[in-house]
Amino acid sequence: MSSAEKRPSLVPSFPLSSKQTSRVVTSVDSPSPHRGWHSRGYLPHWDHPGMIQSANFRLSDSLPADVVARWMDEFDLLPKDKKDVQLRPRIEEYLDAGHGECWLKLPVISKLVEGALLYFDGDRYRLLAWCIMPNHVHTLVETRGGFPFGEVVHSWKSFTSHGANKILGRNGEFWQRDYFDRFIRNAEHYEKVVAYIEENPVKAGLAKIKTDWAWSSARFRMPGSAAVPAAS
Repeated sequence: MSSAEKRPSLVPSFPLSSKQTSRVVTSVDSPSPHRGWHSRGYLPHWDHPGMIQSANFRLSDSLPADVVARWMDEFDLLPKDKKDVQLRPRIEEYLDAGHGECWLKLPVISKLVEGALLYFDGDRYRLLAWCIMPNHVHTLVETRGGFPFGEVVHSWKSFTSHGANKILGRNGEFWQRDYFDRFIRNAEHYEKVVAYIEENPVKAGLAKIKTDWAWSSARFRMPGSAAVPAAS
């Protein structure tokens, strides 16, 4: 079955706890080949099977390093956790403004990326939500044992960068090197993240309602959609 024919997972394989009863343990050892807490020197990631992770990655020219450096200088006197709180909305606003070449607005590129996200859904992970914006991508995934999340993201980026560069007749980096990710703490957090991902085109002024956006999981949740999974 091709990725175009597959029904997206859209829902976790297990019930999520409420805010009152949830307890996410991030200090346990992660089984190989998962890496637990790790970093490549600039962004911390937590890789553990059976977790729900949100991640976003962006095009190489969508957010210049000097722009981030200027923001960091503004936050210089703040503690690191406060810097992160200040930085994230700045990045989101900048990306939503549509800086850079915005190659993902081309339907042929968006289709390539969505196909890559869907291809191993139900096999290496469960794809719970996604949205392909003009210069960045949001995903929400339930991880599976034996498939480290970093390798999943790398496979998406590697496959699509090769295909997109071929379509565009260009060479060089297509995606920015790293990605942002955050694990989901409870059912309330999950619902907020799904809503944020699928409402992103509306927030950015690219669509009136979320289901109008062509490259998002929102359209699969429409009543009557053949892709909506049956309740389990």
